[in-house]
Amino acid sequence: MRLLESVAEHEHGAPAKQLARETGLALPTAYHLLRTLVHEGYLRRDKGLFFLGEAAERLSSSGAEQKRRSTVVEALAHWRDLIGVPVYYAQYRNGEIEVLCVSESPGNPAVEEWADFRETGHAHAIGQCLLAQLDDEARRDHLDRYPVQSITPYTVRDGHSLLRRLERTARMEPVTERQEYALGTVCAAIPITLGNAAATMAISLPAHQADRLQAATQQLQEEIGRLMGTLAISISI
Repeated sequence: MRLLESVAEHEHGAPAKQLARETGLALPTAYHLLRTLVHEGYLRRDKGLFFLGEAAERLSSSGAEQKRRSTVVEALAHWRDLIGVPVYYAQYRNGEIEVLCVSESPGNPAVEEWADFRETGHAHAIGQCLLAQLDDEARRDHLDRYPVQSITPYTVRDGHSLLRRLERTARMEPVTERQEYALGTVCAAIPITLGNAAATMAISLPAHQADRLQAATQQLQEEIGRLMGTLAISISI
């Protein structure tokens, strides 16, 4: 590991003798370990100099991805505790609604996914917020694959009504729904700008706390704005 770290510090490569000296290894030991690392793909050798290999680069990429995900998880947990609500992060990827992270606690449990979130995007705030960010063609394609269906007495009744609602939604305006997906639950979703990608942060509350929804949503918006510079890279998980 010390050899890998030492090689990583030399953008233009380093010879075995220098690496042995920097890591405090005897030269024969360093040669043996370097040959093993080259054989396994963690290093490559070119004209007597050692560079990071493909296997090491894959490890680095995986580590960076884990770090980005950890940043999102920590942010959601912070907002969960600060606002006192479960917090969700979702994206629209490859034609599907994907809830990528949920932060809940025993006192603030998340909504139970009793009907597949991907198939019921018309009913919950997360799905409506993501669909509102798509162009008309992408929305219609989604609804052709996942037609509108009433899953509670409050769910939008048909695709035309849903499309009209989405068209009236301002680009960066939060989306709220009240018992459209789950009876006894109200939700809000805040659109997140990720280049051309559609993303959202959302919260949910028991229906008897519906009077908290607007203030909690506004607080989450402010918190997202405060951390958006850090999250802009991290939320591509």
